[in-house]
Amino acid sequence: MPLQTARSLARWFVRPLSEPERSFWRVVTSCFLAAVTLWVLNALNKNYTTRVSYPLQWQYNDAQFIPVRPLTESVSVQVTGRGWKLLRIALGLDIRPAEVIVRRPGGAGAVPGTALRSGLIGAMDGLQLNAVLTDTIYFEFDRLVTRRLPLRLSPDATGEALPFDARFVPADITFKGPANTVNALPSPYPVHLPQAPAGSTDGSIRVPVGGPALVQTDVQEVQVKLQPRQVHTRTIIVEPQLHHFPGDSTVKLWPAQVPVEVQFFPEDSAKLNTSQVQVFADYRQLREDDSTVQLSLRPLPVVIRGARIGVTTVRVLSGAKYKSVPSR
Repeated sequence: MPLQTARSLARWFVRPLSEPERSFWRVVTSCFLAAVTLWVLNALNKNYTTRVSYPLQWQYNDAQFIPVRPLTESVSVQVTGRGWKLLRIALGLDIRPAEVIVRRPGGAGAVPGTALRSGLIGAMDGLQLNAVLTDTIYFEFDRLVTRRLPLRLSPDATGEALPFDARFVPADITFKGPANTVNALPSPYPVHLPQAPAGSTDGSIRVPVGGPALVQTDVQEVQVKLQPRQVHTRTIIVEPQLHHFPGDSTVKLWPAQVPVEVQFFPEDSAKLNTSQVQVFADYRQLREDDSTVQLSLRPLPVVIRGARIGVTTVRVLSGAKYKSVPSR
């Protein structure tokens, strides 16, 4: 009899597992979810000490200054608080950022982590700040300026002038951005055609206008009317200038002079000043394997519609080596 009773009890426990009964599994699932929910709620009511990333909010005069590199969005801190608060920070829900006030934003600067304590404590609701783990946050601002520039047709990617005279609508556009970048923009500002149009075209096309990073324009595209023009070509000899080279007077370039092909419209020939065509060699682009450096053109005057250097690279030689090279 006891053996029979034991078999009946075992069968009663095993039967729901061997025979599919929806009500049984529904009850098991509900009990499991209730147990997990109670466990999570109980865990979130306890205090924990952990490391979190807390958001920052920068306060500065954004009408006169602009950050020239991304501002730090958060700092790493060690805090103690209930699980509910920590979960809210992890999910980014209803968090009051800590303010970082920059009273004199001009130029580069840094804020030590210890200087952020007061702002973090004031922003943290229900959390205890133990330590600021981020040592220093850096920033760099520049004055926000606007500059209106006339437009001109940019040369081809090869440096050759496009045989067109261009009329732009609007004739000039406004650039807004960091002072160092905006003030360095060439005037007139070059507008690049998406592709060279047919030589017989006299119609209008719309061309997008782009600018450097952090610089905004008041229009996104301009209307360009192209008219075919004759272009004259002249070859001049220019001596490259040293740029960023060490203060060694014996450093020379070979060849010492390079040909530059300039292109201009016929009516501008009287205004052409070849001394304004400057070529420079940048030491930062020196190739150590063959001691060569690439040449570049400085911004060209308005009357020059295109320019191309006949020798793209030159060798960097010491004074002794330079004397041993036969002259051309």
